[in-house]
Amino acid sequence: MYYNENTTIFLNGQFVKVKEAPVSIYNQTMHYGNGVFEGIRAYDTPDGVRIFKAKEHYERLHYSAEVMHINLQYSVKELELITYKLLELNGLKDAYIRPLVYLGDNMSLTPTNEVHVVIMAWEWGKYLGDKLLRVMLSSFQRPNPKSCFVEAKVVGHYTNSILATTEAKSKGYDEALLTDMNGYVAEGPGANFFIEKDGKLFTAPLGNILAGITRQTVLEIGKELGYEIEEKYFTPDEIFTADSAFFCGTAAEVIGIESVNEYKFPLDWEDSIGAVIQKKYKRRVAHNEYQNVYL
Repeated sequence: MYYNENTTIFLNGQFVKVKEAPVSIYNQTMHYGNGVFEGIRAYDTPDGVRIFKAKEHYERLHYSAEVMHINLQYSVKELELITYKLLELNGLKDAYIRPLVYLGDNMSLTPTNEVHVVIMAWEWGKYLGDKLLRVMLSSFQRPNPKSCFVEAKVVGHYTNSILATTEAKSKGYDEALLTDMNGYVAEGPGANFFIEKDGKLFTAPLGNILAGITRQTVLEIGKELGYEIEEKYFTPDEIFTADSAFFCGTAAEVIGIESVNEYKFPLDWEDSIGAVIQKKYKRRVAHNEYQNVYL
């Protein structure tokens, strides 16, 4: 699904075939989850292949590495140029891009100087599909921000996401929705969450959630279109009086939600603010609006 015998990846300064990539089984990332990554998309636009908000994604990768005491040697500009070359070598135009920074051999719980950088890319449709989602309030919570850096994309953090999504799917739902340690609505396992009520959008503030780049794009689009958007803490009970809701993230893009638990949102999706933003987002990524490129 993600690669074949001809797939090229970038690994530690070289472009190599994926099956030639050596990885030590003693690496700290595999044993303890200390590694960082990003999820990025490239689109085939009228101006050619363009990576959407590459600068912001690679800046966040640097932030994630810094807080996890990982010495990432490549600059944001270098990473972007490498990624464009990788897309060219694989003949990819619409692609999902996965940069991963993983560590060398280390069986202790201390930083290591051996740092590896790999960038992979493949064709991947929307992570959550195109249909409206049936969502379940998860029994799992997002990590306490006093226990880790929740705004960093750290490999080990996503065990929480795996547990929540698996629980939801095992009960017949499409995806999960998690609360924070105080019981307020936080986000999905891999996407930020918005509700609409009385013509206004609400989403959780930063602090207990990932600072999503697609989330920030939604805020930008909403402001441009004149919608009122409030970042605030709200309880699950407030979802059950909302008119509409949606997830947003790089892999999922913007996707509407049909229901949470047994509550079906009363506003038709096509009449919602989320649907307007979804259409605007699609135009933005498809027509090379506000793309950062070093070309």
